[in-house]
Amino acid sequence: MIISVVKTPRNSDGAQRSSYRQSYRSYVGAVSRLGLTSALTARRLNTSRRAPRAHNITDKVSPEHLAVLVKKEWQLSYVTPLFQFRHTQLKRYSQQLSAFIAAERQGVAVEVEEPQHSFKASFSVVHGMAEAEEDAETILIQVHSKHHFSRRDDPEKCVWSGWLACINGSPEYIRSLPKDFICLPLFGSSGGDPLTSSVKSWFQQTFDCCFGSLEINHTSLQWLGSLWTNCQPESNIQHLKMIWAVPVVPPLQITYTVNPQDAWELWTCVRKDAQVEKEGEEEEEEEEEGIIDIEEVNMFMQELKSHFYRHFKLDLSAGNLVQVSTALGSAKTSGRIKISNSRYMISTLTLLTECALLKMPV
Repeated sequence: MIISVVKTPRNSDGAQRSSYRQSYRSYVGAVSRLGLTSALTARRLNTSRRAPRAHNITDKVSPEHLAVLVKKEWQLSYVTPLFQFRHTQLKRYSQQLSAFIAAERQGVAVEVEEPQHSFKASFSVVHGMAEAEEDAETILIQVHSKHHFSRRDDPEKCVWSGWLACINGSPEYIRSLPKDFICLPLFGSSGGDPLTSSVKSWFQQTFDCCFGSLEINHTSLQWLGSLWTNCQPESNIQHLKMIWAVPVVPPLQITYTVNPQDAWELWTCVRKDAQVEKEGEEEEEEEEEGIIDIEEVNMFMQELKSHFYRHFKLDLSAGNLVQVSTALGSAKTSGRIKISNSRYMISTLTLLTECALLKMPV
């Protein structure tokens, strides 16, 4: 177990867009006027979920797409439903986005068909990611460019990447949408802020959607830490590293690193204790194997905090969990996520899709 305590500067939050485009506002307004409740408003973060299963995703997703998605840090956002987005029109979207980026850079209108744009956008479908019948296929967006002083035969360089996904999205919510809306609520971006802003602006103008920042809250980080620890027997997680922010002046960050085998043994004990408590409560129904409850997650984290307190007399309950990482991935409360192992990517994206749906303003 490794502990470190560091002082950190205060961070200021950036401004956030909060307005909906007209199409989605009209739909939500109609629902409200009719006295109906959107399927989303009744949802909360699930209190139980299946334990992560190793997916041999390389059999379904192309190596080229996996090379982009895995081992890169992504900034997450949520996206409201897209109006009249079509997976069959990706070539046209590529041309339009290329022209839009060029126009923003040059400050003048640019022909969509112009072949010599300084930035070339490309859309592609990531086949094999959709898990449920209602899930729309994941979309990958890349922007390539050449340096002004590069030679004509120099290859273009990818300067920005992003994706839109819906993995095991709420079927009730998706079915409640009008037929012209498609649900791809989870957006990840990697690249410069100006290009990210341009891509978001183009989507908002083209598909009447709205983007918002997607923080990963304390509870979701605890879920990820527990779910990844559960994978230790199949994939060595190497460590369970947590960073806690303690609200003192000046602010403190406490890094708490747990040996993977110690974390697994504690997790196993917590799960066994939870199963014993459940015995006899549901005699008529067979207990479904592989289900993890929020009570187990809370107990696991409480045991870790208690162990820390016994050794260092510091109560982590006074702070907030702001980052968790293992060899399978890392997540920060700021909404930055890194997936390091494709075998458990689906389980991670399922939780993040749920977080994105719950963040949408309705």
